[in-house]
Amino acid sequence: MTAWLRSQGDAVNHKRVARLLRTMELETVYPTPRLSEPHPAHRVYPYLLRGVPITRVNQVWSTDITYIRLHGGFVSLVAVMDWFSRYVLSWAVSITMDVGFCLEALEQALAVARPDIFNSDQGAQFTSVDFTERLTAARIQMSMDGRGRALDNVFVERLWRTVKYEEVYLKDYETPREAMQGLAQFFVRYNEWRQHQALGYRTPASVYFNSSI
Repeated sequence: MTAWLRSQGDAVNHKRVARLLRTMELETVYPTPRLSEPHPAHRVYPYLLRGVPITRVNQVWSTDITYIRLHGGFVSLVAVMDWFSRYVLSWAVSITMDVGFCLEALEQALAVARPDIFNSDQGAQFTSVDFTERLTAARIQMSMDGRGRALDNVFVERLWRTVKYEEVYLKDYETPREAMQGLAQFFVRYNEWRQHQALGYRTPASVYFNSSI
């Protein structure tokens, strides 16, 4: 598209074209990464949070994976969030979809605190023996979204929308290193500077660290 517009005499670059296509909600048709696919041999745990009031920090954490587009492909991003405060306890990026980067994010989060319940989808990373045994060892209850029920993990879904519209789409990363640098800056802003209406216009960090744990 950029090359064709230039051939018509329009002075544009690929970033401007990409931004305009997103504004018009147009995208190319090609296979997208298949994230969090279930594994038929892994145990799936029930969803424990339907109708449960979330009243304090470290009551429920949740996690999810999304993909970040680069010029030459994509990287996978995982984050661990506290539901009550919306605080992002940890995150990690990987060029593969194995469980390693999810365990990395989990260990970083557990170095901060321990939740009562840990919620995820039914993806193979989160149902893997390595991941579930780490939660069991920490005496954490496991909860998993129902298939096709994105709203079961709505807080992380909202986080991904914020990440993409306020950081990724604006920066248009070229390399994994550039993505990691940009995301590191974003999560500091999100946790420490971004005020949430649902939190009484406080930041996630102020709610998380000034609440009774």
